[in-house]
Amino acid sequence: MSADRLADKILSSLDEAKAEEVVSIDLAGKTALADTMIIATGRSTVHVGAIADRVIKACKAAGVSAPRVEGLPQCDWVLVDAGDVIVHIFRPEVRQFYNLEKMWGGDRPREMRLA
Repeated sequence: MSADRLADKILSSLDEAKAEEVVSIDLAGKTALADTMIIATGRSTVHVGAIADRVIKACKAAGVSAPRVEGLPQCDWVLVDAGDVIVHIFRPEVRQFYNLEKMWGGDRPREMRLA
């Protein structure tokens, strides 16, 4: 499945889970890390956990057999790495503190590959 189709399925799952302030950042050409980064907010740790659960199920339904997940025990910030799409789900104050949109949203110089 293409990164765009996977991102669409993830965005749909975020909408179903009532995630707030969803932002999709195109990383293609900016980093080898992923093609798309999606950032969303949950109202509480319980909400963040529920959103993450939906995202994980959407990834598996889209053919990503084992997305890597970090942060589920605390649910302040959950990272779901589905390969070409990376999803960050934050509680509001944690998202504000890290401000990933500012870090990744602007024009970043292309990464150089060291030989």
